[in-house]
Amino acid sequence: MDPVIVVGAGPVGLALALALARHEVPSIVLDQGNGVCPEGPRSAVLGSESTAFLTRLGYLRAASDAARWEQLTVWRRRQEVLRVDLTDHPVLHLPQHRLQRGLRDAVTATPLIQLVPHSRVEEITQDADGVSVRSRHPQDGSDTWWRASHLIGCDGARSTVRKLLKIRFPGRPAVDRHAIATVRVDLPFAGEARLHREPPWRGDREASARPLPDGLWRLDWRLPPGRPAPTEPVDPHATWPGIVTGDTLLTRVKSTLTGWCGELPRYDLLAAADHTAQQRLAARFRSGRCFLAGDAAHLHGALGMQNLADGLRDADNLAWRLAVAWHLHAGGPQPGGSLLDGYEAERRGAVGARLRAVDQAMPLLRPLRGWQQTRRSLLTGSFRKHAPLLADGLLGTGRFGGAPAYPAAPSGVPTGLPVQRNTPRTPARATTLTENLPATAPGVLVPDVAVVTTEGTPDQLYARLGATFLLLLVAPGTAVWSSERWMSAGLMPQLAEVAAALPVPAEVLVTEDYPGASPHTVLLVRPDGHLVGITQGCRAEDLKALADRARGGPASLTGAEQTA
Repeated sequence: MDPVIVVGAGPVGLALALALARHEVPSIVLDQGNGVCPEGPRSAVLGSESTAFLTRLGYLRAASDAARWEQLTVWRRRQEVLRVDLTDHPVLHLPQHRLQRGLRDAVTATPLIQLVPHSRVEEITQDADGVSVRSRHPQDGSDTWWRASHLIGCDGARSTVRKLLKIRFPGRPAVDRHAIATVRVDLPFAGEARLHREPPWRGDREASARPLPDGLWRLDWRLPPGRPAPTEPVDPHATWPGIVTGDTLLTRVKSTLTGWCGELPRYDLLAAADHTAQQRLAARFRSGRCFLAGDAAHLHGALGMQNLADGLRDADNLAWRLAVAWHLHAGGPQPGGSLLDGYEAERRGAVGARLRAVDQAMPLLRPLRGWQQTRRSLLTGSFRKHAPLLADGLLGTGRFGGAPAYPAAPSGVPTGLPVQRNTPRTPARATTLTENLPATAPGVLVPDVAVVTTEGTPDQLYARLGATFLLLLVAPGTAVWSSERWMSAGLMPQLAEVAAALPVPAEVLVTEDYPGASPHTVLLVRPDGHLVGITQGCRAEDLKALADRARGGPASLTGAEQTA
């Protein structure tokens, strides 16, 4: 069968190719650039979920490439409003060029991935058996035709794939505007990320400092509105000369560092850029055998939100679905159409919920002007009340970044609801956050519990994700006995037989304890870590029905229907 073509060699495109390789699916990555990852001011915030995903893909040096935040504080004027201790919730912050180089190294070491630089996609045609793609070398003008089973556009906000597929990309082109600088400096709050609203020095509404490795800091300033909006989607990280260069930027840097340090410290300004946060959502994430992922499908960087985390969730969600469709699990029936439709239903629904959350929070988090601002702040304490929402944006938690719990519906894309003008059209079914549901609710991202493999090897659940479905048995006392003893006792022999007979590849794991699950509970977990459903004991027919539903197969679900 033909390989999968990934267009775009940014973090999401590289992660998707690596995720497909973990499922033993070959891919070709068409990169319009030359393969070099230049240094710049762009950076990435990685929570524990994203870090675990990148680690199992082969990017093993995330911790050493990044700075770890110990605390996040939110200030208003001269007062600290909120302090978040991150000791038990690690947050990594690294330059994006380091992330991209680490993923490229992993791609280079993977035989199933062919990385092709200098390949600009010019034409896409589809038929019943696959996709044909014509690329052009930007220097010598030569054309190359490629053949693929499926194609994924991970080529950013200006996506050529999206334009060739004639998929609309509605939304708001300028929700937030920021000036960004990378500075080498010693600040008096090492290891702490800080957001400062209405700082005591003049000229800035909001400034933030986020530590990077090697003594570097990323400084951000929210710029006032007023620049004419672009007439078409633009790269949200594009540099606009004249705003962050020259005296204006130097004044911001000096006043900000003086305000935080008491006097101007020695510093080196290494890079600067403008960032325009947009809110956009593609009208479709799928067109036949072609898909969109990452910035090509959605943009939502307002209030400090991290679009990368949702781009990586796109890659994780789509990779296992394409793998099931690609392999067809020799000897079994072809997966139903809802398997691939489910990508759009789940991921577009999750991003739509993020966009709605920003629309609801923006009036609360963007202060009013003049005496109304002062009156509201003094009489209601509104900023202190809503400061945790700003922390959610910067940390990728809560409504602005927490892991979604996907609706337990395998069928196609939900219909849309009418929305306000200039707001992206989003699915009708709201996507709930995992943290708001019990760990046994279908659709949640499962917690990273300690597990034991059938060979007796201890591991973490997240480290086993990605290659197969997981059958997780809750069996207290497992750690006391050797694997040779419990492998032939209780439910294990029957569970091993059930795993071998499922219509999807599955690995059996055992855990001492799982939140909310009683002993002898069996959980079926998707390769991206989301729970399909549970049974009490090894009920073969119900587990098979759950697996069939996950792969878009038969809808006759017996007793498992209620939990799926």
